[in-house]
Parts: sequence; structure tokens; C-alpha cells
Amino acid sequence: MTQAKKQDILAKVTSLLSKLLDGDEPLVESTVEHPLEMLTIKECTQEIQGLNEFTIRQLIARNEIPFVRAGQGKNGKILIPKAALIAYLNGIA
Repeated sequence: MTQAKKQDILAKVTSLLSKLLDGDEPLVESTVEHPLEMLTIKECTQEIQGLNEFTIRQLIARNEIPFVRAGQGKNGKILIPKAALIAYLNGIA
């Protein structure tokens, strides 16, 4: 890593720390105003007519839609952000 790159990183970190200490700007957007709605695979099929569980599982396997596994290992429940699913189906994502 070059000295200029190190100086650039240090300047960014210093800027973020000063914003944090000043409290002028929030560093992370609040999600309270826009709660994130998560759907199970079955709920996805109920929400979008014509979509089946196999298709959702294939999209997950190909990493075409984001997901979170809530629980341990392969037995964990798969949760999909509703907004991301709709965006994908609309061709936005």
C-alpha cells in the first residue's frame, strides 16, 4: 500500500470520527421509518401469484436475490427482503 493511499484512508477515518463526535449527521440511516419486511419462501409464493417455491430456491442458489438464514445450519429458516424480491421481479435489481 502506498503512502498516499494510507493518507487517504486516514483522512476518511478522521472525517468519520469527527462526524460521529460532532453528532451533526447520522452515520447510519434509521430503519424505524421504513421497516424491513422479510418473507419466508412460502410467503413469497403467496405474495406473488404464479411464483413457486422451487423458483425462489433457485434464485437463492444462484445468488440472484438476497436472503438471510435465521437459525442454525441447513435447518434455519430462509428470509427474503420483500422489497428486494419485488425489485428483482420488476427487473430493477
